[in-house]
Amino acid sequence: MAFVTRQFMRSMSSSSTASASAKKIIVKHVTVIGGGLMGAGIAQVAAATGHTVVLVDQTEDILAKSKKGIEESLRKVAKKKFAENPKAGDEFVEKTLSTIATSTDAASVVHSTDLVVEAIVENLKVKNELFKRLDKFAAEHTIFASNTSSLQITSIANATTRQDRFGGLHFFNPVPVMKLVEVIKTPMTSQKTFESLVDFSKALGKHPVSCKDTPGFIVNRLLVPYLMEAIRLYERVSDGDASKEDIDTAMKLGAGYPMGPFELLDYVGLDTTKFIVDGWHEMDTENPLHQPSPSLNKLVAENKFGKKTGEGFYKYK
Repeated sequence: MAFVTRQFMRSMSSSSTASASAKKIIVKHVTVIGGGLMGAGIAQVAAATGHTVVLVDQTEDILAKSKKGIEESLRKVAKKKFAENPKAGDEFVEKTLSTIATSTDAASVVHSTDLVVEAIVENLKVKNELFKRLDKFAAEHTIFASNTSSLQITSIANATTRQDRFGGLHFFNPVPVMKLVEVIKTPMTSQKTFESLVDFSKALGKHPVSCKDTPGFIVNRLLVPYLMEAIRLYERVSDGDASKEDIDTAMKLGAGYPMGPFELLDYVGLDTTKFIVDGWHEMDTENPLHQPSPSLNKLVAENKFGKKTGEGFYKYK
């Protein structure tokens, strides 16, 4: 009888441990790595929805610009949200900013965070080095996520020992405005981690969609080939296809798109599009959808990346 009792208690204990480990992580504290447009946007929406945030980048100057950009963005939000109560708007801005701390040392701030979201340069080696280092300092329960738009999440997760606590959170620019978040689950991502990332996305006021770890996930998998086909259509203009202006007008008026493909290319950044296409072409050289574009390559070589440099397919003042 004593043996049976011990076995029963041991079984109950094991069940309790399994149950505890199966519980989702409720994300309260977020560390965002990268103070650029995407990282700052993620930090802003996380702070505005009651999360404690640490924004990390390499220098204090970058972080100061990030905080300034976040404040300007928050004031735009407050102006709309609190149109009839400017004082409440000011309080909203100050309260949100007060929950965003900054740091130039990622390793020193991840020990108590629930979630690390990486939004740095689209370079696999750099991302791997970052996560490999952070893996040594982050708490056991901490979930890692990458905001990559083109790299395989599995390839990034393999740099760590927490592949089961690693997923993708692909936000869209501008983050405070765009509602979609692609939540990417690798073959190694646990269901608990996936559900925690979905819940976090919802807590930000976003609409999460589930994706497998395939090139481009959902949006870019469909969008980038469309943009590249528009460029090829333009490159064949000498054969009587169409001008870039006519292509943009046709897609806006005929398909109801808010921007034409060339306007969108310039907005996204021609360097970004070229990086994605080059990566896909390297993985599948025979796929006609992933073939390089001479005109895109030429513009990028001339540092004409679109709106951010003042010129791309169009010129900007």
